[in-house]
Amino acid sequence: MSKSTVTSTELNYLVFRYLQGSGFTHSSFALGYEAGISKSDIDGNTVPPGALVTIVQKGLQYIELEANLDTSELDVDDDFSLLQPLDLITKDVKELQQIIREKKKKKLLKERNKDKEKDKEYVQEHERQLGGERERERQDRDKDQERNKEKIERDKKQEREKEKQRAERKDKARLDENGGCGGLEPMDITPSSQSVPCEISSSDVTILEGHSSEVFACAWSPAGSLLASGSGDSTARIWTISDGPCGSNMQISPPNVHVLKHFEDRTNEKSKDVTTLDWNEEGTLLATGSYDGQARIWNREGELKNTLIKHKGPIFSLKWNKKGDFLLSGSVDKTAIVWDTKTWECKQQFEFHSAPTLDVDWRNNNSFATCSTDNMIYVCKIGENRPVKGFSGHQGEVNAIKWDPTGSLLASCSDDRTAKIWSLKQDKYLYDFKGHNKEIYTIRWSPAGAGTNNPNQQLVLASASFDSTIKLWEVELGRLLYSLNGHRQAVYSVAFSPNGEYLASGSLDQCLHIWSVREGRILKTYRGGGGIFEVCWSREGDKIAACYSNNTVCVMDFRM
Repeated sequence: MSKSTVTSTELNYLVFRYLQGSGFTHSSFALGYEAGISKSDIDGNTVPPGALVTIVQKGLQYIELEANLDTSELDVDDDFSLLQPLDLITKDVKELQQIIREKKKKKLLKERNKDKEKDKEYVQEHERQLGGERERERQDRDKDQERNKEKIERDKKQEREKEKQRAERKDKARLDENGGCGGLEPMDITPSSQSVPCEISSSDVTILEGHSSEVFACAWSPAGSLLASGSGDSTARIWTISDGPCGSNMQISPPNVHVLKHFEDRTNEKSKDVTTLDWNEEGTLLATGSYDGQARIWNREGELKNTLIKHKGPIFSLKWNKKGDFLLSGSVDKTAIVWDTKTWECKQQFEFHSAPTLDVDWRNNNSFATCSTDNMIYVCKIGENRPVKGFSGHQGEVNAIKWDPTGSLLASCSDDRTAKIWSLKQDKYLYDFKGHNKEIYTIRWSPAGAGTNNPNQQLVLASASFDSTIKLWEVELGRLLYSLNGHRQAVYSVAFSPNGEYLASGSLDQCLHIWSVREGRILKTYRGGGGIFEVCWSREGDKIAACYSNNTVCVMDFRM
């Protein structure tokens, strides 16, 4: 057989052998007879079985190879696609080449699209990674900014709230409900000529040292000689003050003191600043509120008895009711909680305010009032799910509230520079006391009227302001009695003596003044070594304590 072409005789022989090998006996005989296969010179031994099929397959492959190789304008892949056998048989090479072009174009387009998709996916993935990195960087940056902002705001708020918390110690007013008798005559707004006040000598003052940061709160025990103090050093302290005179003699023999740590191990965390404290009526238990949102209960020996955990923000006010079966706390988390002192469980949580709760005060053993930076005041009752009364009228944050000794009138003071008197019998305030030209920080009632040790005295309200003045208001007639102008900086604390005849005031000007309520003048004054955050009288009214920004507590005798 020729290597380059196939003759008709050779093809007939190949077909003959194909029919013969495939079992078509009659067909192969007829073809062999008609084609004269027997007369051909082809050596059958040289033709392998299935030769016809092999030659046809190779021919098809050749045609396809030729068609692919002739598409010179396009690159040819090594593994070119096979054409359909019918196309190879029925179409010429040019047609086959056109088919190949179209296929290759489609293939290239498809591959390009794939590449584009891959590139797109790569770009998208890269962008996602970059975006993720940018997002993480942005989040980290935002977090850093937020942390810095929160820190700045927290520091600012902490300083501001530390200022406000001093006012929330109105709970000590019940300590002022004991003492002698006296009479308060209506007084003119302008005091008569004042005599020069007596300055208390440092040698007559006992300075209690031990705190390592500002002392924000102090309170005498109703039971006697114990004085509690709370500080920014995350401790409270219970000092035993002897009955003898204050001064240098006591300095030689330091008073016994119990340190009430509000932190574990050696971690003195700033967030555990002691913001408020209050003794129960018997003087057997001391409650402290802290910047960590926890209230702690201590006995008079300084042993931690219970930790009350439910608030989610700093506690700024903490009050026992007179019966001692409930403890009330107000927090920056906008809520107030009544704690059952038998089980130390949360009796009820009151969630009426829309902003931090700044002060709370009991009206009686089962009802109380709360105030907030949302400008609102609510009167609440244990067991009730809604406020008994809501008072709106202040145009600024309500810094402090205090019930009068009978529980019938509620006084409030605000950043709007007013003090107001409210009654449960009406929605609007009874009196709107104006006269201060800066924020009013705290208020106190005199221990006077029915049910007190001074039933014959007229009821007086004292308001202390950042304008450095104290104003005394006569409530029955709703008029100003005196504007006390002895301080030169903001006044943070005022306290009436148990007999109602004297008023102690403490200011950032480092001065503690003792005023005559009757005469509206300074009787005695003492200059300490720092701003004063709180002043308080002992139960007998013979000693005054003051806590200072220079980490000390000062105790002095009072005798007239």
